[in-house]
Amino acid sequence: MAQEKIYEGEEAAALRCANAIALTAVALESTGRIGSTEKQVMLDITLRILVEHVSGTWAQKKAALGVVRDRRDLEQTFEDFERYANQCLRQFPIN
Repeated sequence: MAQEKIYEGEEAAALRCANAIALTAVALESTGRIGSTEKQVMLDITLRILVEHVSGTWAQKKAALGVVRDRRDLEQTFEDFERYANQCLRQFPIN
């Protein structure tokens, strides 16, 4: 079992961005608003944010994403995406 890791500051913000992008991608694809290719691009962005901007093991990152996910309902997550997606990509570049 992974040792619990507490994320703060920039890493916590990166986790919030990753969560908003990933859940929005899945929801949009499930309602037919984007295709599977677009969803995969958004999930790849999420992965790159986690790899490049969040420390810890993959198990710790996954557990932290679960915490972030459980703190926000879907409506709040969609609002986060609409409000912060562009800022997320500027703050957490993936190239």
